[in-house]
Amino acid sequence: MKIKAVIFDIGQTLVYYPFPLNWSALYRPAFQSIAEKRKLNITENEYAYIAEVLTKYNTRINPREAEVSSDTIFTEILKGTSIPTEYLDIIRNDFYSFFRNDARIYSDAEETLKELKSKNILIGTLSDVAYGMDNSYALEDIKPLLKYIDVPFTSNDSGFRKPNGKGLEILADKMNVLTSEMIFVGDEKKDVECAENAGAAAVLINRDKEEKYFGQNYVIGELREVVDIIR
Repeated sequence: MKIKAVIFDIGQTLVYYPFPLNWSALYRPAFQSIAEKRKLNITENEYAYIAEVLTKYNTRINPREAEVSSDTIFTEILKGTSIPTEYLDIIRNDFYSFFRNDARIYSDAEETLKELKSKNILIGTLSDVAYGMDNSYALEDIKPLLKYIDVPFTSNDSGFRKPNGKGLEILADKMNVLTSEMIFVGDEKKDVECAENAGAAAVLINRDKEEKYFGQNYVIGELREVVDIIR
C-alpha cells in the first residue's frame, strides 16, 4: 500500500523537552515559581492539595484515554486554594510555561518535513497534551514547522489519548486517506500501540539506541530516515 500521509508525535519526536515524562517531582518548584512571580502566599496545605490534584490527572500515574480540559484541571486546583479564580488563565499559562522554557525543535525536523512535502505527502501531528495543555501552547512549540503540516492535531481535538486509535482515524478522515495509507512516528510504546489500533504503520524513533521493541513496523534513529521509509 502506498504511503500518502505521515503523522508525527510532538514531544521527543519533533520537539525536545528537557523535563522527565513524569512531572510529579516538579509540581512544587513550578508553583513556587508561580507564587514568587505573582506574589502569592501558597500555604503548605495548599501545595499538598495542588500536588494531589495534579497527580490525579497525571497520566504517567493514572492512565486515561479520555482527554480532560485545562479548565477542568485548573478550576479544581483553584477551588482548593486561596488563589483568586480570576487568576485561572495566569496560573495556567505560568504552569505550562515553566515546562516549555527550554523546548527546542530537533535539528532534522524541518528538513524532513520539507522533503516529505516535496513528495506530496500529507503531514499531520497527533500528540497527547500534558494536564489539558491547550493547543495554543502545544502547537506554539512547533510554530516554525506549521507551514509544512496539513493537520496539526492533539488529544484536545480528538478527545482521546493514545494508545486509543481514534485520533489517527479522525486524521485519516480529514486527510481523505485510509489509516493503512498512513505511518505514525513516535517515541513511546503508546505511539506504536496507537498506530496498531488504528491500522496504521508504526515507526518508532529511537535516538538513544537502546533496544526497544513494542511491535513497531520500523525503527529509526533520526527523523530524516522517514523519507527512506516512504521510498
